[in-house]
Amino acid sequence: MWNQIYEYARDWLTISREVQENKADIKDIKQEVRELRSEVQTLRDDFTKLMFLVQKLSFDIQEISGREESERKNLALKLENEMLKFERRLSQGKDLEK
Repeated sequence: MWNQIYEYARDWLTISREVQENKADIKDIKQEVRELRSEVQTLRDDFTKLMFLVQKLSFDIQEISGREESERKNLALKLENEMLKFERRLSQGKDLEK
């Protein structure tokens, strides 16, 4: 009988020690979860900022492309205008020679 009481006491102490270890492990795991949540939130914030910057860059690129296209059209019109002026001067010179 004393042997059985000894085994129960030993088992109870073992279980008690394991419960304490589990509580410590749970506490550590909870802390890790809090840290991971914080890191995930930081990553989400960084990702949101990055997406905003990508959208802004995309808008800027579209705006620049539009301006460059307008500038090319203006230059083409100026070139055409200068060519027409030149042709007009040439034709006036030919008319004067006749």
